[in-house]
Amino acid sequence: MDLWERARSFAGEAAKRSQELSAEAAKRSSALVSETAKKSKEIFSETASKSREIAAEATKQADLLAGQIMHLASDLPVPSIPPIPAIPPIAAAASSESDTAELERYGITDDLREFVKGMTLSTFRDFPLQDEPEMSDVPTVSNVRQDLNEWQARHATLVLSAVKEISKFRYELCPRYMKERKFWRVYFLLVNSYIAPFEKKYFEELKVKAEEEKKDSPKEASQASTTAEPKDTKAPSKSSSTNPEHDLDVFLLGDLGSDDEGPVDGDDGLDDDFDRIDATTGLESDDDDKIPATGKAEDAK
Repeated sequence: MDLWERARSFAGEAAKRSQELSAEAAKRSSALVSETAKKSKEIFSETASKSREIAAEATKQADLLAGQIMHLASDLPVPSIPPIPAIPPIAAAASSESDTAELERYGITDDLREFVKGMTLSTFRDFPLQDEPEMSDVPTVSNVRQDLNEWQARHATLVLSAVKEISKFRYELCPRYMKERKFWRVYFLLVNSYIAPFEKKYFEELKVKAEEEKKDSPKEASQASTTAEPKDTKAPSKSSSTNPEHDLDVFLLGDLGSDDEGPVDGDDGLDDDFDRIDATTGLESDDDDKIPATGKAEDAK
């Protein structure tokens, strides 16, 4: 029993001692935290003060440097800048104007664009167009069928590149829902009132141009004929004969005259002399080497 009391007393004293130690530790921890916070606050305050001083010094130095630069710049002479020459218009502007003129010539106007914006795929698919007999596909050039006339083919080419709605309709409809031939027939029927004046004007200009060229062609032909050099029609001279036998006769017998059609009087004796030479020698003369005789010598033989 005495041992139990002593153990109990010892436990109470240990608990009391533990509480005292805990209180002492908490007190010291609180004091340490308070001291640390105070030191941190002092360090932060000192750091902020130093930063402000450094910033103020940097600003002062920057202002001083800027003043020196401005002073030096005011002493330097300012060079005169030559005027900038005018930039010539870009060639693309001229090209754009020519493209606009071509579009206008082939009937691609703002009114046509506005009309096309109101079209849909059903406008083409449901158009009451009578089907034509089957025809062989005509080869295309630049995505445009060649069964169109010259003006329509150029208009179709331009409208595909200038009006995106038509290009989109053609891509979605041909050849899935309709053939190329039917698409363009429907299109030109729909826009006929917008493009007819331009097409008429185009062919009238071609007709006038063809008539002017037709009028100018006879004048050019007459001028060409007058400037052509006359040909030399002079007949060759009889004295320049190319007959080798005649040249041999002239060499052996001499020039008997300019007339080659008959013998000259006084040649009979010479022919008879040659005949007598042949008779006395008894040799047959070669036809190729024999000198041709006149008419009277042949009669004598």
